[in-house]
Amino acid sequence: MSSSVETTVVENGSSSTPPRRRPKVARVLLADADLASRLALKSILSTAGYAVSGAATAAEAVHKLDEGEYQLVLADLRSESEEAGPRLLAYARQKEFRPATALISSDLLEVNGAPPQEMTPTSAVHISNETVTHLLDRVAELISQRADRRMKQALRKAS
Repeated sequence: MSSSVETTVVENGSSSTPPRRRPKVARVLLADADLASRLALKSILSTAGYAVSGAATAAEAVHKLDEGEYQLVLADLRSESEEAGPRLLAYARQKEFRPATALISSDLLEVNGAPPQEMTPTSAVHISNETVTHLLDRVAELISQRADRRMKQALRKAS
């Protein structure tokens, strides 16, 4: 009695079924000095299907940006210093792969009261226990906007 698996084996010993390809998922770099926040956000985003890398410092995040490509970079507004998050995002925007970027905060007043040049409605993500769905919607929206920008650039270059 032969099994269906045995019948799919070809003469060279390999399976005749094509190898499964893992779907490409968006890579997110999450820079947050607070371990609890970083792990919670990483867990939420990973569960939603994103490939998430965490960084505890801006230097660690810069190293990861230099080593790999990300579709989204999230930086805590109050990371190591007030300038660390915005500087990290400015660095990320200069990379050839041009990731979407956003400052994140659990304090709504910080998000709404931040200097306009640092946070716009499209570059800020407010996080609270009640808004996990909002967080995931914003992450998807930021990645989608990045993809749209890249597609438009490619079409302009092709024209």
